Parts: sequence; structure tokens; C-alpha cells
Amino acid sequence: RCLLVEKNADGQVQRGLVDRPVDDLPAGDVLIRVRYSSLNYKDALAAGGHPGVAKRLPHVPGIDAAGVVEASGVAALPIGAEALVTGYELGSGQWGGWSQYIRVPAEWVVPLPRTLSLLDAMTLGTAGFTAAQCVMSLRQHHVSPSAGTVLVSGATGGVGSIAVALLARLGYRVAAATGKPQRHDWLRSLGAAEIVDRAAINDPSDKPLLKAIWAGAVDTVGGATLATIVRSLTHRGCVAACGLVGGTELNLSVHPFLLRGVTLDGIDSAQCPRPQREEVWRLLSGEWKLPQLDALRTVVSIEQLEPQIEAILAGRIAGRVVVEV
Repeated sequence: RCLLVEKNADGQVQRGLVDRPVDDLPAGDVLIRVRYSSLNYKDALAAGGHPGVAKRLPHVPGIDAAGVVEASGVAALPIGAEALVTGYELGSGQWGGWSQYIRVPAEWVVPLPRTLSLLDAMTLGTAGFTAAQCVMSLRQHHVSPSAGTVLVSGATGGVGSIAVALLARLGYRVAAATGKPQRHDWLRSLGAAEIVDRAAINDPSDKPLLKAIWAGAVDTVGGATLATIVRSLTHRGCVAACGLVGGTELNLSVHPFLLRGVTLDGIDSAQCPRPQREEVWRLLSGEWKLPQLDALRTVVSIEQLEPQIEAILAGRIAGRVVVEV
């Protein structure tokens, strides 16, 4: 059983739960019985048949999956082992996790860390993986807790909320930017020390530099927000950029880079190299493990996905939606 996106006889995109034989799955080394997936903005686009995400129709969304190995040609992934898959082509070029079964190449599969449950793994999923990469980027660029406040834009989203929690867990002073007043207390419970109205980090002017405020930032928005953040970084500051919901154009001069020595580091989670991928999951299941995973997630069945898809597209979701398959 899966949530299938396809075109009807009139050429219109439609989606619904259907039963399909396992033989319809693409070739691969490992067959996984999926227990949990998640809902990401990218999945919602795929559910609408967006050609930039769902590269071919019919298609099954779901860029995350966690479950139990049912068939394997690889000794390191024996039958009965719990495993997870995030990124690569799952849910975009290849049928994804909104299905009872997936079949994927062995190199996509990460054995489930012993300290995480399948539910915890999908509470994190691509969003948590991306947030952790952003935090790693800041640390690699010498943004330490003593450097000053770190801003997180889109702080109520999946990546943003986990970034807030991770940074606070590691001792950073975190400013969470949001346009949702009703979520201020929730963000503070995740560790935010300061709440910033998202309008304050969207400066449409052409000023090459703005007041230096942020030692570092995790930007999940892009567009004018990212341009504002870059111009507002302190000397040698760094912003890890991983989102584009606010736009794909970047109106910047070279002044922040030449006069303040700032870094704009792009974060690509889907094609993250295997050694770094394993290191991220080691951290998320070990010294960076979050105690607030319950507060970050809403669990729904695959039958309850439809209103959640519409909600994430409208910006009404806070935290993570985990899909029980």
C-alpha cells in the first residue's frame, strides 16, 4: 500500500492510497518494510506532482523512511535489522517512503543507531540531518558559543526547530525568527533565548552592509531573508543556508565577504557523502541527542496525511510531522 501521485485520464494530477505489488518497486539491494516516514516541504511539492521534485509520474513521495530489512543482498544489512534512509533520490527520482515497502541501493541505507527508535529517527529525518549539518558548518567556521548570538530563520519549521534545539543543547545563545506569535513559548521551550519577528530580517534595501548583529545563522528561508542575514553577520560570521521557500534570488554585493570576511555555506543534505552522513547520525544519536523529540513531533497515519500536506504548503506546520505507515 502506498500514496501514489499520478495523472488521470484528463491529464490532471491526482493522489490517493492504492495497493500495488512489491514487484512494482525499482531494483535495489535492500527491501525495507517501512514503519515510519515523515512530511517535508519537498514531499508536499511531490504530492502535487511538481516536476522539479517528482521527476516521473506515477510517483510515491517521502524523502525519509525507517523500518525493518526484509530482503538483502548485503551482509552488513541482514534481514530483521532496523535501518533508515534519507536523501539521495528517495521520494524524488525514486519511489519514496510513503509506502509500506521501499527497495533501494545498499549505499543509501544507514543502520539504525542503537540509541534511537525508528520513531525518533523519523522525527529527525532529513530535517534533523540538515539542521545538524548546519550546526557542523558553523562549528567548522569557528562560530563558537562565545562568539555571540546565532540566528535561526524559519524557526518553527522542521529544520529550524531542530536547529534551535541543537544549538541550545550545545550552549549557543539562539535567536529564533518567526512570524507565528502563538509559537513563541514553544520556541523558548526548545531553547530559544530570543524571539525575532521575521519582518526584522527581511531588509529590501540595497545597503551593502547592515548593522552587525549575528555571529552565525542557520537560514531555512533564502531570498531576501538570506541576503539580510549575510549583511548582518559580525566579523568572520557564517550562515549555513539550506532553504528557498522565500525565493531563489540573492541580491548581495561582495562587501560582506570582503569587509567582514563572512562565509555563506550551502548545505546539501541529499547527496551528503557517506562518511559525513554516518558522522551526522553518530552525533544525533550520541552527544547531540535531543531530549525534546516528543515536543518536536506530531504523528499521523498515512490515511491522515491529506490535511497535513495542505498545512505545510500554507506554512501552518510547526516542528515535524511523522507518518506512520
